[in-house]
Amino acid sequence: MVDFEVRADEGRLQQAALDLLAGSDIKFRREIRLDIALVKNHPIALVFLPAADIPTFVGEGRVDLGITGLDQVSEHESITAPTEDTGAEEVLDLQFGACKLQVQVPELGDIHDSRGLIGKNVCTSYVGLTEKYFAKLESEEQGSSNPDVPTSSKLRTKIKYVGGSVEAACALGVADGVVDLVESGETMKAAGLKAIDTLVHSRAVLIKSKHPSNQQLVDKIASRLRGLIAAQQFVLCQYNVPRSLLSTAGKITPGKRAPTVTQLDEPDWVAVSSMVEKKEIATVMDELASNGATDILVLDIANSR
Repeated sequence: MVDFEVRADEGRLQQAALDLLAGSDIKFRREIRLDIALVKNHPIALVFLPAADIPTFVGEGRVDLGITGLDQVSEHESITAPTEDTGAEEVLDLQFGACKLQVQVPELGDIHDSRGLIGKNVCTSYVGLTEKYFAKLESEEQGSSNPDVPTSSKLRTKIKYVGGSVEAACALGVADGVVDLVESGETMKAAGLKAIDTLVHSRAVLIKSKHPSNQQLVDKIASRLRGLIAAQQFVLCQYNVPRSLLSTAGKITPGKRAPTVTQLDEPDWVAVSSMVEKKEIATVMDELASNGATDILVLDIANSR
C-alpha cells in the first residue's frame, strides 16, 4: 500500500537526485513516458515533475517530500506566503545544484546597476521574486522604507514572464535586462550578458510538508540522505604514528567527533583512523607525513550515519 509520496525534479537536478535516492536504497523503476514510479522496498510513490511545481504540491500537503531548487521554493513563497499549515519546510541541503539567480544586462550596454532597469523591460521565469526585488528598489528610490510599496500592480518596471531561453531576451530586443539562473556563467557570457546583482543563492534541497502522512518515514529518508551526503564529502584516512606524536597527528585529523586510535603490536606505535574532507585530503596527507606518520591510506566511504 502506497501512503507516502516523494516528488523529484525532472529538470537539471534530476540525475543527481536519482543518484541520491539510489544510494539511499530506495529501489524503483521508472517506465518510459511515465511520471510516477512505485518504490519496491518502501510504501512510497515517486512522482517526477518540473522543479517549479514541487513547492506547490509539498506546500499544500498533497505530497510529503520533494527535491527541488531553493530558487523554486523562494519563488513560490514570494507569490504564496507560507502560513502555519501551508508552505514547505527545508529538511536538508543536498549539496549539489549550486547556482545564483542574478540580474543580468548586456555587457556592452550602459546599465551597470539594477537601478538602471527601473521603468524598463525585464524578462524572467521568476516573476514573483523579480517583482519583489524591483518593488524594493522603486520604494528606496522614492524614499520609502516599506519594501511592499509600490505593489507589483504599480511597478514602473515592466516584468515579463519568459519560460525558457531567458538569456536571449535582450539580444532579441524584448528586454533591457533579465533575471535568470547562472551556474558556470558560460551561457550568460555567450549571450553577451553580465551579472550586476544576485537575488538568491540556490542549491538543491529536500523539502517536506508541514503535516507529512508518515513522519517516521520522512525522518528515515532524511537520515539516509544525510549519511550519503556525508559519505560523498569525506574519505577515511588511516595511518600509523608513534604514540609520542599522536597529539600532533590528532590535530591534523580530528575527525567528525574524534579519531579512532588502536594500539599496534609494535610498542609505542598506534594506528589511527579518521574521517577527512575529500577536498582537504592531499594537504592532510602531506602534513601527516611531515609529522612522523607512515603507511598512510585513504579509503572511500560508501555510506554513513
